[in-house]
Amino acid sequence: MQRLRGDETVEGPLRGGIVALGNFDGFHRGHQAVVGRAVALARSRGVPAIVATFDPHPVSYFVPDAPPFRLTSLDQRQHLFAGAGADVMLVFRFDGELAGVSAADFITDRLIARAGATGVVTGEDFTFGKGRGGNTAVLAETGGAHGLTVETVGPVDEDGETISSSRIRAALQAGDCPTATHLLTRPFAIRGRVQHGDKLGRTIGFPTANVDMGDYLRPRYGIYAVRGRLADGRVLDGAANLGVRPTFDPPKELLEPYFFDFAGDLYGQEIEVELHAFIRPEAKFDSLDALTAQMEKDCGAARNLLLSSART
Repeated sequence: MQRLRGDETVEGPLRGGIVALGNFDGFHRGHQAVVGRAVALARSRGVPAIVATFDPHPVSYFVPDAPPFRLTSLDQRQHLFAGAGADVMLVFRFDGELAGVSAADFITDRLIARAGATGVVTGEDFTFGKGRGGNTAVLAETGGAHGLTVETVGPVDEDGETISSSRIRAALQAGDCPTATHLLTRPFAIRGRVQHGDKLGRTIGFPTANVDMGDYLRPRYGIYAVRGRLADGRVLDGAANLGVRPTFDPPKELLEPYFFDFAGDLYGQEIEVELHAFIRPEAKFDSLDALTAQMEKDCGAARNLLLSSART
């Protein structure tokens, strides 16, 4: 899959494509429906399937002090879009310039003139342009006048509730991994580079791979059953602490997975850690012996949970 910038002109055989337009953070079942329709339409017309996304998320621009809320990084989205059958990821950098572009100019200049789009598929509630002046009606009217076909995909509902990123965030903040996994169609995963830490885990027999949380949403602090995916394709089961490590001073927020039966060096490598099940909240221990005993119990619980999930 190719990654292109939204401010450059799409050239050659990539012009004339169908664009799935949205933020697509999380790429949950509702987002998948939009992209799936765009891919199907592109295939029927024999043109490229393009997924347009915004980075950083518009909320990060308009509310810069908002707590971290991202469900996926840009690299993760690219991988997910490719898996859905898209040919191109088109990334619109959301900054002051883009925030000032009117809805009409976004359609005629960014989508038609630069991206070369002949069709757009988006969700029914998508808004865009300066002051959020654009919606699907504006997209159809203005785009239609320039030969752009526009389709909308309704929300995906389950048990009377719309599947949304906000529902997934709420589930993760409650430690409800099964619900988040169901809505996403995969476990929530944090991707980051393994950094050097204070190496205290080594001294008690539980060396961890420390990963900064970056812009990701903070799920409920605590101990999780996890699976790690390494750059070389290996998949490792483990248990992880996600939080501020209250037993140690000073507190430091990290995701710290300990991978079972693994003794390699991961420093500097990018790994992805999937949260499969919440085991318990973070706790402060009076001694390293007490912490070690609890970690042994946590690892046993994580092994059992991951074994059970592998069977289903």
